[in-house]
Amino acid sequence: MLKKYYTIKQYGQTEIEIQKSRFIAHAKRCETEQQAKDFINDIKKAHPQANHNCAAYMIGEHDQIQKALDDGEPSGTAGVPMLEVIKKRALKDTCIVVTRYFGGIKLGAGGLIRAYSTSAREAIDAAGLVCRKQVQKLEVMIDYPLLGKLENEVRQTTYLLESIDYLEKVTVHLAVETDKVDTCKNWLVNLTSDQADISETTQAYIEVPV
Repeated sequence: MLKKYYTIKQYGQTEIEIQKSRFIAHAKRCETEQQAKDFINDIKKAHPQANHNCAAYMIGEHDQIQKALDDGEPSGTAGVPMLEVIKKRALKDTCIVVTRYFGGIKLGAGGLIRAYSTSAREAIDAAGLVCRKQVQKLEVMIDYPLLGKLENEVRQTTYLLESIDYLEKVTVHLAVETDKVDTCKNWLVNLTSDQADISETTQAYIEVPV
């Protein structure tokens, strides 16, 4: 698992008009190639009268799946420029589809590249970005008298307090960035005078808006 990476929040859509042609851009987070293909097909079904539904996506922890689809536009003028926008933003698990309704005026290769690049950028901006950070979940078991102090101090840190279980003892559930786990454990030991039972559970990602 990567310690952190950037992607879009979920979905964004924008529309621009250039020389009477409409460019409707859609961006969506897709974590598998099948999700990307399904998204592209959904857009095509929603715009059956469009002249083109060009697409680009980059998926995988190491960007191992990359596709650029021109859908009838001159080769290299639509899908590739869109894919380059995704790469320049260093985004993972991102799919963009740009629907074009031709307005009767040809834009030329340079004009098409600019139009599809601009559409892709605006769709990403509309969707918004997040940084997904890998975290280690910790369970911190303490006696009730320590809860107030621990809860107050945790809220002053970057550690995420996810929940609290109130049983015979209190169990505080924390999410800590993986490279800060040892620091957090030492901090907890000092804070509780070594009266906490600390255990690691699962790893996951949390999302932080960019």
